[in-house]
Amino acid sequence: MTFLEAKRLLQGLRDGRPMRLRLCLSGTGEPLLLYMKAAAAARGVALEVETLPFGTLRQHLLAPADDVPEVALFCPWDLADALDWRTGGPAAPKTADRLFVQTAQTLGALRQRPRTRLLYLPAPVPPVTTAPAQLAAVAHKLSAEMAGFGARMLDPADFALTPYLASGFPIASQSIFRVAEALVETALAPDAEPKKLLVTDLDNTLWRGLVAEDGLDTLAFGPEGTGYRHYLYQVALLRLKSAGVVLAAASRNDPRDVAAALSPGRMPISRDDLVAVEAGYGAKSAMVRDLVARLNLGLDAVVFVDDNPVELAEVGAALPAVTTLAFPAAEDALPAFLERLAELFRRDHVTAEDLARTELYRRMAESSPAGTTSGAGNVEDFLRGLEMRLAIRDASQGDRTRAVQLINKTNQFNLNGRRFDDAAVATVLQAGGRLLTAKLDDRSGSHGEILACLIGADGIVEALVLSCRVFQRRVEHAFLVWLLEQPGAPRALRFAATDRNEPLRQFLDDPAFAAARDGLVSIDTSAFAHAYRNDLSLFALEAP
Repeated sequence: MTFLEAKRLLQGLRDGRPMRLRLCLSGTGEPLLLYMKAAAAARGVALEVETLPFGTLRQHLLAPADDVPEVALFCPWDLADALDWRTGGPAAPKTADRLFVQTAQTLGALRQRPRTRLLYLPAPVPPVTTAPAQLAAVAHKLSAEMAGFGARMLDPADFALTPYLASGFPIASQSIFRVAEALVETALAPDAEPKKLLVTDLDNTLWRGLVAEDGLDTLAFGPEGTGYRHYLYQVALLRLKSAGVVLAAASRNDPRDVAAALSPGRMPISRDDLVAVEAGYGAKSAMVRDLVARLNLGLDAVVFVDDNPVELAEVGAALPAVTTLAFPAAEDALPAFLERLAELFRRDHVTAEDLARTELYRRMAESSPAGTTSGAGNVEDFLRGLEMRLAIRDASQGDRTRAVQLINKTNQFNLNGRRFDDAAVATVLQAGGRLLTAKLDDRSGSHGEILACLIGADGIVEALVLSCRVFQRRVEHAFLVWLLEQPGAPRALRFAATDRNEPLRQFLDDPAFAAARDGLVSIDTSAFAHAYRNDLSLFALEAP
């Protein structure tokens, strides 16, 4: 729409419904006002727009909210001012943690203004760190935070640096009407419907610990110690259920382990509180999609909670209509997390229908056949942003305590379920075999040693295990690509199916592997490397 067309549209408005609106942004919003009024006039609304003084967005957010409807346009520097192009950025490089301190404060202020409608312009950010991957991860997290608040996402191409540097107006000239229309559409949209279904992860979310690896007796979920955060989450979920919210679970676990953990009387929540439990080793997005289809709900009615950022990214990429929330890693972040859940599932009144909803949806889930859970979203960009470092070590000499522990403790990604004590490992090594381990670090910290591989002198892999803490990060593919390119690469794996190692079986369900004899699985080295070489590039590799 041109300037003249906007003027004519306003002049032609008769008896429009009056509406007052406050436009909140840190820069100048003046160029948007005419076009916002024209977009409103096209909808029969006579819009009166007020703006904030230049550079006062953060102060405004900290002030008490009033009754004037607001629509706010955020850029990355409104969440972390070190990212502002107009200041040139900080003189010294900033870490992601330092940037997110201010982000948390801004988001906390937004939580006090639940009626403010949000739009987010994911503009490019200045290189405030010397690590490009870290900068990409920062930008991704800021977008994810705003999406978690229900912000409408604008096109990055709507930003232009020239007018922003000149006057503080961040919108490209060709995008002014489009952004103005998005602001008006957002402001006039009816209040979002409360969410209906909460799908929660289990390990390190509903409880503390890994049920398949650590065992039932080690799980923590009580009102003390490391389980306190999970206890409070369970109590909050029961509160939501009592208000008519439907609860379900999606977990990368053996269904039998999950059933045992959720048996009545073990913890505040039991299987009876959940309409369905999706347990298996496929993609979480496919679990959620299957569950939503069985319950005849829309994806926009779903909130998915997980502690693992990779799982959250996978679901978010495959099912963008689903609201994803990260389970907090520390108690201090729990109040804001629970407050956000309450906002998403708000209930002004609880009816008899609400109270009966869990049983109604349970019957629907049980009467509909479960579908496949093999699909996956594309999360390669997210994985690259994690800045993963894979350090492979030859543990044939020296300390091998953790490697032996992994072989004897890991159940799910376990080649054959055989247990090797230290003496048995020593026998293999003395005969000319090798023991390799791998440690994984990323920008959030270290995951420790997460892989062990015992190879006999005859070139047969006798043990291969991977901690379930790092499922979905493509470690197993990257490691094997590297291993197959080394001198004396293994020629086969000694596989045996167990009642727990379905993830390993799925890994071997690939054309590059073929059953040989005596339980051996041969490897087509070139085929595997061709299919998965790109996975190796996800990591900064340190290898012997």
